[in-house]
Amino acid sequence: MLESCKNAQERWGGVHQLIDRWLSERRELLVSYTRLSQALHENGKVTTARIEEFREFLVDYLSAGHFEIFEQLMHEAEAFKDRDALELLDTTLPWLHESTQQLMRDEDHLAPLSLSDLEKTLGHTGELLAERFEQEDLLIAKLHAAHAPEESAQLVQ
Repeated sequence: MLESCKNAQERWGGVHQLIDRWLSERRELLVSYTRLSQALHENGKVTTARIEEFREFLVDYLSAGHFEIFEQLMHEAEAFKDRDALELLDTTLPWLHESTQQLMRDEDHLAPLSLSDLEKTLGHTGELLAERFEQEDLLIAKLHAAHAPEESAQLVQ
């Protein structure tokens, strides 16, 4: 029994570290978004480098969510036979996939835009990211923190 607890802690502790890294990437994405927004509003002093930095953070963040985080959360819910968590995944993942597609369309259109189009696209991107972060936090709270050791449950609080 002690061995199975140790294995579970190692397994889900790794998920905790993965989520921590992903949330750190989220902060970097937000910093990049803020810098780009500020540059846009400071007389349109937007550089290609600033746009490319944001695009890179956005793609990396979205990729990590889909190819690492969401998959791990699903495995965790399955391992704990958590039907409520699996139902939440069933309703939330389609929305997250759609928002990823929308964000990737925005990302594709960021570079060649006029300043007014850039402002519109960046505004749409910001709104989608805010909604997405809420849904992701809900998933983390319901799927991971509920199964994590007590000190890990404070991850999204």
